[in-house]
Amino acid sequence: MKLAYSPASPYVRKVTACAIKRGLNDKIERLKIGTTDPELLKINPLSKVPTLITDDGLHLYDSPVICEYLDSVGSAPKLFPAAGPARWKALVQEALADGILDATQPRRREVALPQDEGRKSYIALQQGKVSRALGEFEKQAASLGTLDTIGEITIGCALGYLDFRFGSEPWRPGHPKLEAWYAKVAKLPPLAETVPVG
Repeated sequence: MKLAYSPASPYVRKVTACAIKRGLNDKIERLKIGTTDPELLKINPLSKVPTLITDDGLHLYDSPVICEYLDSVGSAPKLFPAAGPARWKALVQEALADGILDATQPRRREVALPQDEGRKSYIALQQGKVSRALGEFEKQAASLGTLDTIGEITIGCALGYLDFRFGSEPWRPGHPKLEAWYAKVAKLPPLAETVPVG
Protein backbone atom coordinates (compact mmCIF):
# COMPACT_ATOMS: atom_id res chain seq x y z
CA MET A 1 0.00 0.00 0.00
CA LYS A 2 1.09 3.57 -0.67
CA LEU A 3 -0.19 6.63 1.18
CA ALA A 4 0.03 10.13 -0.28
CA TYR A 5 0.43 12.32 2.78
CA SER A 6 1.37 15.62 4.33
CA PRO A 7 2.99 15.42 7.79
CA ALA A 8 0.83 18.15 9.34
CA SER A 9 -2.55 16.88 8.09
CA PRO A 10 -4.85 15.72 10.90
CA TYR A 11 -6.69 13.51 8.41
CA VAL A 12 -3.41 11.77 7.54
CA ARG A 13 -2.75 11.39 11.27
CA LYS A 14 -6.12 9.69 11.67
CA VAL A 15 -5.28 7.18 8.91
CA THR A 16 -1.83 6.50 10.35
CA ALA A 17 -3.26 6.09 13.87
CA CYS A 18 -5.68 3.48 12.51
CA ALA A 19 -2.84 1.70 10.72
CA ILE A 20 -0.79 1.61 13.94
CA LYS A 21 -3.73 0.35 15.98
CA ARG A 22 -4.34 -2.46 13.49
CA GLY A 23 -0.67 -3.41 13.08
CA LEU A 24 -0.48 -2.28 9.44
CA ASN A 25 1.76 0.76 9.64
CA ASP A 26 4.88 -1.03 8.37
CA LYS A 27 2.95 -2.24 5.32
CA ILE A 28 2.33 1.32 4.06
CA GLU A 29 4.86 3.21 1.96
CA ARG A 30 4.64 7.00 2.44
CA LEU A 31 4.60 9.40 -0.51
CA LYS A 32 5.10 12.93 0.78
CA ILE A 33 3.27 15.12 -1.69
CA GLY A 34 1.75 18.59 -1.82
CA THR A 35 -1.88 19.14 -2.73
CA THR A 36 -0.83 21.21 -5.75
CA ASP A 37 1.43 18.44 -7.09
CA PRO A 38 0.19 17.15 -10.49
CA GLU A 39 1.11 13.61 -9.40
CA LEU A 40 -1.54 13.72 -6.68
CA LEU A 41 -4.14 14.85 -9.20
CA LYS A 42 -3.45 11.68 -11.18
CA ILE A 43 -4.65 9.50 -8.31
CA ASN A 44 -7.25 11.77 -6.70
CA PRO A 45 -9.37 14.20 -8.74
CA LEU A 46 -9.80 16.34 -5.59
CA SER A 47 -6.01 16.53 -5.18
CA LYS A 48 -6.26 15.93 -1.43
CA VAL A 49 -4.35 13.98 1.17
CA PRO A 50 -4.65 11.37 2.45
CA THR A 51 -5.01 9.21 -0.64
CA LEU A 52 -4.26 5.50 -0.42
CA ILE A 53 -3.21 3.30 -3.30
CA THR A 54 -4.02 -0.29 -2.38
CA ASP A 55 -1.90 -3.27 -3.39
CA ASP A 56 -4.44 -4.12 -6.09
CA GLY A 57 -4.37 -0.57 -7.50
CA LEU A 58 -7.47 1.02 -5.99
CA HIS A 59 -7.23 4.75 -5.25
CA LEU A 60 -9.06 5.49 -1.99
CA TYR A 61 -9.91 8.85 -0.41
CA ASP A 62 -10.63 10.49 1.98
CA SER A 63 -9.89 9.51 5.60
CA PRO A 64 -13.22 7.80 6.49
CA VAL A 65 -12.97 5.57 3.41
CA ILE A 66 -9.28 4.81 3.93
CA CYS A 67 -9.80 3.98 7.60
CA GLU A 68 -12.63 1.63 6.80
CA TYR A 69 -10.49 -0.05 4.16
CA LEU A 70 -7.64 -0.51 6.65
CA ASP A 71 -10.16 -2.02 9.04
CA SER A 72 -10.88 -4.69 6.42
CA VAL A 73 -7.23 -5.77 6.17
CA GLY A 74 -5.72 -8.29 8.57
CA SER A 75 -7.13 -9.91 11.67
CA ALA A 76 -6.61 -7.27 14.38
CA PRO A 77 -9.67 -6.18 16.39
CA LYS A 78 -11.96 -4.01 14.30
CA LEU A 79 -12.15 -0.25 14.81
CA PHE A 80 -15.54 -0.12 13.08
CA PRO A 81 -18.02 -2.06 15.24
CA ALA A 82 -20.46 -4.50 13.67
CA ALA A 83 -23.94 -3.29 12.70
CA GLY A 84 -25.90 -2.02 15.67
CA PRO A 85 -25.84 0.77 18.28
CA ALA A 86 -22.07 0.60 18.90
CA ARG A 87 -21.38 1.13 15.20
CA TRP A 88 -23.68 4.15 14.97
CA LYS A 89 -22.09 5.63 18.08
CA ALA A 90 -18.58 5.23 16.65
CA LEU A 91 -19.57 6.65 13.26
CA VAL A 92 -21.27 9.67 14.80
CA GLN A 93 -18.23 10.30 16.99
CA GLU A 94 -16.05 10.12 13.88
CA ALA A 95 -18.31 12.55 12.04
CA LEU A 96 -18.39 15.01 14.95
CA ALA A 97 -14.60 14.89 15.44
CA ASP A 98 -14.07 15.25 11.69
CA GLY A 99 -16.40 18.24 11.98
CA ILE A 100 -13.96 19.84 14.42
CA LEU A 101 -11.22 19.40 11.83
CA ASP A 102 -13.45 20.65 9.04
CA ALA A 103 -14.19 23.80 11.07
CA THR A 104 -10.62 24.49 12.15
CA GLN A 105 -8.78 24.05 8.86
CA PRO A 106 -10.49 26.89 6.94
CA ARG A 107 -10.52 29.08 10.06
CA ARG A 108 -6.75 28.84 10.23
CA ARG A 109 -6.55 30.37 6.76
CA GLU A 110 -9.12 33.04 7.51
CA VAL A 111 -7.43 34.43 10.63
CA ALA A 112 -4.37 35.36 8.57
CA LEU A 113 -6.44 37.59 6.26
CA PRO A 114 -7.80 41.13 6.84
CA GLN A 115 -10.60 40.91 9.40
CA ASP A 116 -13.72 42.46 7.91
CA GLU A 117 -17.16 41.78 9.42
CA GLY A 118 -17.91 38.90 7.06
CA ARG A 119 -14.68 37.14 7.91
CA LYS A 120 -15.16 37.72 11.65
CA SER A 121 -18.66 36.22 11.40
CA TYR A 122 -17.36 33.20 9.54
CA ILE A 123 -14.61 32.62 12.11
CA ALA A 124 -17.13 32.89 14.96
CA LEU A 125 -19.41 30.39 13.21
CA GLN A 126 -16.57 27.86 12.97
CA GLN A 127 -15.51 28.47 16.57
CA GLY A 128 -19.09 27.76 17.65
CA LYS A 129 -19.05 24.40 15.89
CA VAL A 130 -15.86 23.41 17.69
CA SER A 131 -17.19 24.60 21.05
CA ARG A 132 -20.43 22.63 20.71
CA ALA A 133 -18.58 19.49 19.59
CA LEU A 134 -16.25 19.73 22.60
CA GLY A 135 -19.27 20.08 24.87
CA GLU A 136 -20.77 16.91 23.42
CA PHE A 137 -17.53 14.99 23.85
CA GLU A 138 -17.26 16.21 27.45
CA LYS A 139 -20.63 14.52 28.08
CA GLN A 140 -19.36 11.30 26.52
CA ALA A 141 -15.86 11.32 28.03
CA ALA A 142 -16.60 8.89 30.85
CA SER A 143 -17.62 6.23 28.32
CA LEU A 144 -14.65 6.66 25.98
CA GLY A 145 -12.15 3.82 25.83
CA THR A 146 -8.53 3.39 24.79
CA LEU A 147 -8.71 4.26 21.07
CA ASP A 148 -10.62 1.07 20.32
CA THR A 149 -13.00 2.55 17.74
CA ILE A 150 -12.77 4.87 14.78
CA GLY A 151 -14.71 7.41 16.82
CA GLU A 152 -12.19 7.47 19.66
CA ILE A 153 -9.22 7.68 17.29
CA THR A 154 -10.79 10.60 15.43
CA ILE A 155 -11.60 12.43 18.67
CA GLY A 156 -7.98 12.03 19.77
CA CYS A 157 -6.70 13.38 16.44
CA ALA A 158 -9.08 16.34 16.58
CA LEU A 159 -8.01 17.31 20.10
CA GLY A 160 -4.37 16.96 19.09
CA TYR A 161 -4.95 19.24 16.13
CA LEU A 162 -6.49 21.89 18.37
CA ASP A 163 -3.34 21.75 20.52
CA PHE A 164 -1.12 21.86 17.43
CA ARG A 165 -2.72 24.73 15.53
CA PHE A 166 -4.77 26.60 18.13
CA GLY A 167 -2.64 26.47 21.25
CA SER A 168 -3.61 30.07 22.01
CA GLU A 169 -7.23 28.91 22.33
CA PRO A 170 -6.97 26.11 24.90
CA TRP A 171 -9.84 23.63 24.76
CA ARG A 172 -9.23 22.01 28.16
CA PRO A 173 -10.91 24.64 30.41
CA GLY A 174 -14.50 23.58 30.95
CA HIS A 175 -13.83 20.03 29.72
CA PRO A 176 -12.14 18.25 32.65
CA LYS A 177 -13.39 14.74 31.79
CA LEU A 178 -12.33 15.08 28.18
CA GLU A 179 -8.98 16.47 29.29
CA ALA A 180 -8.40 13.46 31.57
CA TRP A 181 -9.33 11.02 28.81
CA TYR A 182 -7.05 12.71 26.30
CA ALA A 183 -4.12 12.77 28.74
CA LYS A 184 -4.45 9.00 29.02
CA VAL A 185 -4.85 8.12 25.34
CA ALA A 186 -2.27 10.62 24.05
CA LYS A 187 0.38 8.29 25.50
CA LEU A 188 -0.82 5.29 23.47
CA PRO A 189 1.05 4.39 20.25
CA PRO A 190 -1.62 5.53 17.73
CA LEU A 191 -1.38 9.11 19.04
CA ALA A 192 2.07 9.14 20.63
CA GLU A 193 3.72 8.00 17.40
CA THR A 194 1.81 10.43 15.16
CA VAL A 195 2.31 13.80 16.85
CA PRO A 196 2.09 16.38 14.05
CA VAL A 197 5.08 18.40 12.89
CA GLY A 198 5.46 21.47 10.71
